[in-house]
Amino acid sequence: MIVEATTPSRIDLSGGTLDLYPLYLFLDGGVTNNAAIDLYSKVRIETRNDSEIRLRSVDTDTELTARAIDELPVDRELSLVARVVRFYRPDTGVDVITDNAPPHGSGLGASSSLLIALSGALDRINAANRDPRMFVEYGANVEAQVIAIPTGKQDYLAALYGGVNAFHFDVTGWEREPLITEEDKLRAFEDRIVLTFTGDTHFSGTNNWNMMKRFIDDETGSRESMRTIQRTAEEMREALAAFDLNGFARLLGQEWESRKRLAAGVTTPAIDRMVEAAAEAGALASKICGAGGGGCMISFVGAGKREAVEAALEGVGAQVMPFRIARDGLTVKEL
Repeated sequence: MIVEATTPSRIDLSGGTLDLYPLYLFLDGGVTNNAAIDLYSKVRIETRNDSEIRLRSVDTDTELTARAIDELPVDRELSLVARVVRFYRPDTGVDVITDNAPPHGSGLGASSSLLIALSGALDRINAANRDPRMFVEYGANVEAQVIAIPTGKQDYLAALYGGVNAFHFDVTGWEREPLITEEDKLRAFEDRIVLTFTGDTHFSGTNNWNMMKRFIDDETGSRESMRTIQRTAEEMREALAAFDLNGFARLLGQEWESRKRLAAGVTTPAIDRMVEAAAEAGALASKICGAGGGGCMISFVGAGKREAVEAALEGVGAQVMPFRIARDGLTVKEL
């Protein structure tokens, strides 16, 4: 049996960190807005006639092999893939090939996207027919085991559903609210967003944990900054639902200014230069994806300013990454 699964990555627009348990509970709920993009995670699984487990990552050029699933190590490279395979426990040996399009440390949720693709493929191999919402719950728990700090859920949700969405978090769990669904509006929205890689990778879990810790410890201004991000995310949700792009641009800039106050290292001198260069060329607002500190940046540009902004960003060392909004989330097929 051969199964292939594909999932998109995402650009986060506002409300990142509010998807972290239990932070959103401290704030009486939160909303995170993001857009899935066509930089995909791909998984191919083929069952074997023996008990051997073979893992291979195309993008990192690494492999891991074990004679049986219980011998598959979870403390080496490919530890996330190994833990997911051990959790879903296929009845036979399997060959697992993974390939992640986003660069490592991009801040685009690539590891979470891969995890959802793996979950979907392994569920099909097992013929388990689980509720796909459970892939998110299992995924957050498994990834927390790997990185040893709390994980948010927005990355898994974008991978599962695709599109442009608001995700609401409260004591009952989470719910999805699609924000832009008409094809003409999706094209207009994506045409105004420039995605670039800053050249510096980052580890979002560390920054997110620092932000949560500062909130819990009530360090100066951290709680008010997080509440400002909460309000901004709710206002952006309303702006996107109304397709108010001027309002969206204003709120994107507001989100970035508030996020920089949450923890040291969210921005860097190089990132500041890129934001400034984009603004001078016609960007209405920019922000780093994920928790900051490097990775990818999005810039929302004025009408007709895309080429000028791209050239300006490349002039200060950023790498433009063409993309489109992914209309679909997790897809699984048998070959």
